[in-house]
Amino acid sequence: MATTLPYYGDRMAPSFMDKARAAAQQAIDEAKKGIDTGQAKLDEVQAKRETDRLLAALGAAFFAQQRHGAGHDTVDAALVAVDEHVQKYGMVGFPDQPMATPAAPAASARTPAPAPAPSPAPAPSPAPMPTPGPASGTAASPYDTPPPA
Repeated sequence: MATTLPYYGDRMAPSFMDKARAAAQQAIDEAKKGIDTGQAKLDEVQAKRETDRLLAALGAAFFAQQRHGAGHDTVDAALVAVDEHVQKYGMVGFPDQPMATPAAPAASARTPAPAPAPSPAPAPSPAPMPTPGPASGTAASPYDTPPPA
């Protein structure tokens, strides 16, 4: 008696090798996807580091211009480098909102600090526990008596 293999549509059931090949291809595809995701994350981190470096250089150039009389050319060069970086990578690594120093509230807008909440009363101490034995009025234990000599 001959054994027949089940058919799937117009083809025979997949063999063990076909299943192993499909599983290996799926693992390869997932590994490629993981590598692509990791590379994208690495590129983003590198772009953020470059943003930090460029903004620090811009800040240093501006500080040197304002406080030490350095030329305007240094600030312009730093701004050009930041603009080129933004053209290439977008706003990756830039703060969402520009940093601003908070203004002091007006004197009339100040409200007094709320009074602290009263501390709770201390809990009463528990009554001392009576010690067992003849002095407390309880029956003596056979273990309370000294052993016979």
